[in-house]
Amino acid sequence: MDTFKAGFKFEEKLTGTYHLLSRPEEEKAFSFTAQAAVANVVKYLQDMSATLQGTVEMEGFADQAPLSGSLELNPLFGRVLRYQFTFVANDGKTYRFAGQKDIQLLDLPGSMTTLPGAVYDESGNEIARVLTRFDLGSDLVPFLLSWRPVLPFLG
Repeated sequence: MDTFKAGFKFEEKLTGTYHLLSRPEEEKAFSFTAQAAVANVVKYLQDMSATLQGTVEMEGFADQAPLSGSLELNPLFGRVLRYQFTFVANDGKTYRFAGQKDIQLLDLPGSMTTLPGAVYDESGNEIARVLTRFDLGSDLVPFLLSWRPVLPFLG
């Protein structure tokens, strides 16, 4: 008999800017919207990881490119939210975004809403720096309303 599995999912949007390391003076728009999903809470409590699916927009580099990756959700004990995802840019090559929110109790709103990160090429070379933010004014309510339980089909 299969073990009963339950989880949760939510959607998050982060917006900001990026610059290519080859052109640090050219700041351009960067954003991503992703659904994080945990299919099994028991497994989540072991690895603190959720899957990510969504889209990324890097102005002039990747236009609404599908993304796929993971989110390490360990805000209480590890005090980190680590985002990693891959996407195919306009040039047809695969790139990887990696960013981390370091949760600071003395700056909870700032540390929970700011995500610095970087974009890496297929060889693992850093090609861009990114700074995104979660907008509490416009994105908090949709974020909170997006939380849903994930329940197995009972048939």
